[in-house]
Amino acid sequence: LANAGMTSEQKPAKADGDPETEGPDADGSGTQAVVCSENWVKRAKPHYAFWETQPVVQFSDSSQPGQDGPIDKPKTIEEVKQEPYTLPDSFEWCVCNLQEDTAVQEVYELLSNNYVEDDDNMFRFCYSPAFLRWALQPPGFKVDWLLGVRVKANRKLVGFISAIPADMRADSKVVSMVEINFLCVHKKLRSKRLAPVLIKEITRRVNICGIWQAAYTAGTIIPKPFATCRYWHRSLNPKKLIDVKFSRLAPRMTMARTIKLYKLPDEPTTPGLRAMQPEDVPQVHQLLNTYLAKFRVAQVFSEEEVAHCLITRDMVINAYVVEEPGTGKITDMVSFYTLPSTILGHPEHNELRAAYMYYTVPGATPLKQLLHDCMVVARSKGYDVFNALDLLENSEVLRDLKFGIGDGQLHYYLYNWRVTSPLGPNEVGLILM
Repeated sequence: LANAGMTSEQKPAKADGDPETEGPDADGSGTQAVVCSENWVKRAKPHYAFWETQPVVQFSDSSQPGQDGPIDKPKTIEEVKQEPYTLPDSFEWCVCNLQEDTAVQEVYELLSNNYVEDDDNMFRFCYSPAFLRWALQPPGFKVDWLLGVRVKANRKLVGFISAIPADMRADSKVVSMVEINFLCVHKKLRSKRLAPVLIKEITRRVNICGIWQAAYTAGTIIPKPFATCRYWHRSLNPKKLIDVKFSRLAPRMTMARTIKLYKLPDEPTTPGLRAMQPEDVPQVHQLLNTYLAKFRVAQVFSEEEVAHCLITRDMVINAYVVEEPGTGKITDMVSFYTLPSTILGHPEHNELRAAYMYYTVPGATPLKQLLHDCMVVARSKGYDVFNALDLLENSEVLRDLKFGIGDGQLHYYLYNWRVTSPLGPNEVGLILM
């Protein structure tokens, strides 16, 4: 998927460091944003044949950033191409209605067998049907934006891309956008240049609905990130992680000492911590949006989106709130989603169960304590590793919580929208799957 890059290059990152060794600066500061911007230019290719035709910030624009706002001149829906883009003769467009069991199974199988792997081909993301329905059917979703490519002869699904609606705040402006995700083309068809056509067609379908901007992430450098975050990993089951080579035994450490180092208590310590319930949605909605207003780029959630995204679904999403004793007031919220990876070629283990930190709001409870208790819950539920990006305020506590810095970076992009200056990780309040 190197010829496209939207999310498709996000790798199942592996642990690279350990919490007792020094790592790169993790303060998420504005200085780090400048360093990232310089690194993007150094790592960029001389030319990007596809992306140089798109309304995205180019590396050559760095000396003249311009104003916040759209890159393209304003268009009307009537100006949008009305017919689908042309595919090679042996392929045809389809929509993937994930409410149908056969459709969600097809997408699951395509992603399971052809989506991202780590560089050593040891791990591959495993997006379950339940996860896909949660991630791709939020309030306001459109089946027409769950776009597939089939082989005409046998009807096999060989390509996919998705868009879901989201209101985004970029600095002071709230814009109706879509989140683009799950760009995937069958391994045997990468030479057919289907990925650029998938991107152009999903753009056309979104434009027809009067939406002109998008947010997306990638593990590779394309024109041009507005922020770069790094994955950090906290071992919950260190013996298994070392056995499958997700992480390694640190120098001068034995397995017994490593297990002791990462041991967590049996129960959370925060009074009033409990699973989020539907009746908590109004308070959590207010709490979350107020907190995210601190960050330069973040999603603006509706109550319906909060209910969809955060109410617990087994092996998909877990959210917990802290209720003030006696008052019923929700003061804090912490959540994680489940994204296992298939372990390739291991004689004993076939799944790495990973919890990914999702939206978390510290209030009366310090962030360090909230995350610690969240990991206690995850470990009790059988998770092997807890992953977090160094966005939000996470960089302030990750090392203290014995997270090790990983080898995976995640670059953030906006389509047809320019922010005037790059963001440090601690200015990013947006989490995409």
